[in-house]
Amino acid sequence: MRVSIVGTGYVGLVSGVCLAETGHDVVCVDVDAAKVAQILRGVPPIYEEGLEDLLRKNVGKRFTATGDLRAAVLGSDLTLVAVGTPFDGRRIDLSYVREAARGIGAALRQKSDYHVVVVKSTVVPGTTAGVVLPILEEVSGRRAGPDFGVGMNPEFLTEGQAIRDFMNPDRIVLGAIDPRTMESLDRLYEYFPDAPRIRTNPSTAEMIKYASNATLATAISFSNEIANLCAALGDVDAVEVMEGVHASSYFTVTSPDGERAMAPITSFFQAGSGFGGSCLPKDVKALIAHGEDLGLPMPLLRSVIAVNEAQPAQIVRALEKHFPSLEGLRVAVLGLAFKPDTSDVRESPAFPVIRSLLERKASVNAYDPVAVHEARKVLGGAVVYSSTLEESLADVDAVILLTRWRQFESVPGILSALPSPPLLVDGRRQLDKRAVARYAGIGLGDGRTGAKN
Repeated sequence: MRVSIVGTGYVGLVSGVCLAETGHDVVCVDVDAAKVAQILRGVPPIYEEGLEDLLRKNVGKRFTATGDLRAAVLGSDLTLVAVGTPFDGRRIDLSYVREAARGIGAALRQKSDYHVVVVKSTVVPGTTAGVVLPILEEVSGRRAGPDFGVGMNPEFLTEGQAIRDFMNPDRIVLGAIDPRTMESLDRLYEYFPDAPRIRTNPSTAEMIKYASNATLATAISFSNEIANLCAALGDVDAVEVMEGVHASSYFTVTSPDGERAMAPITSFFQAGSGFGGSCLPKDVKALIAHGEDLGLPMPLLRSVIAVNEAQPAQIVRALEKHFPSLEGLRVAVLGLAFKPDTSDVRESPAFPVIRSLLERKASVNAYDPVAVHEARKVLGGAVVYSSTLEESLADVDAVILLTRWRQFESVPGILSALPSPPLLVDGRRQLDKRAVARYAGIGLGDGRTGAKN
């Protein structure tokens, strides 16, 4: 198929190069001329593991980029809308979605061939049918159904492994207004014949995306609430508790040869410093707001957000247990991205932790393998940025680990070689507590018992 994609962010660009890899001819559209030129040079404007290799492989062949939306729509069979939907604290901003719909509608006015428009951006239920479709009809002067198709196809890409997620989908959700649109969506993903397909209407497809992210966020906040209780009890380790939970048949899968393994969902049932990124915080808050607009208070999801927003304070609290004052304390913060294998720092727990340290007049140096450039945009010169892991760990009183970068597994060895090892506060419980001389971690108490008679 000939596919045009509006937007070159994580979803648009990853989807574009992956669809090209599966045999489609793809053109990505962006209003930023500099970004388009960069993509055409084979250099992605975002860091995502494996993205640059796939882009360089396909650019100039099955993949290209342009700033001309009209030409892209006229030259394609199907258009994916993959623009941002920022959240203003009350509701998602659909201005970019509306703008894309108007531009596509204007192109459709000049196109006689049947064309399918598919929303891939994360939007609240009812947006595709109630916002995008009417704009397309109004601007194009044509009717959805007989003249053009409209669908919704949510993405389930995890930053840091988005290429793998796209090329090995665990499910494909297709929402369409009619059978002809659904047929086009099925053709778009014919490269993945074994992936389970959920065929439904656009509003249900939209809700599946939100429900999926709300499930993951709830798992994280539940695990952190349990971890905080474990720390308060004093002689209970949340890591061991969750290992016991994970061993349940609910959380294991059995291979054909009888081997049992942990299900992937268990990675969300672990103690940590909270969730961040561009999806979970925004999507849960948007779902809360959407429910409240319908008269539903959404108390559970409100609690999920409340637990998450309070979690970074647990990191600082763990540090304060070991020092009478944080003023003048030299602290290394390891990890600025909200998760490993991405440069995305949006809603990263590292920032509230760093701000709390600075408020207490601690001296902070920070290290991240790829996210320092993005972090500077947020923190400026308030902290010192180390260029290597070893540099960040030298001459500090404490270390706070906030992102599960694989590189950080070498931290115990580096610390053990220092003449006076600093305290390590493991905000992700990534490291073996026995491998570090001075260790504190989320969900780990100080050995006292919390039982009362």
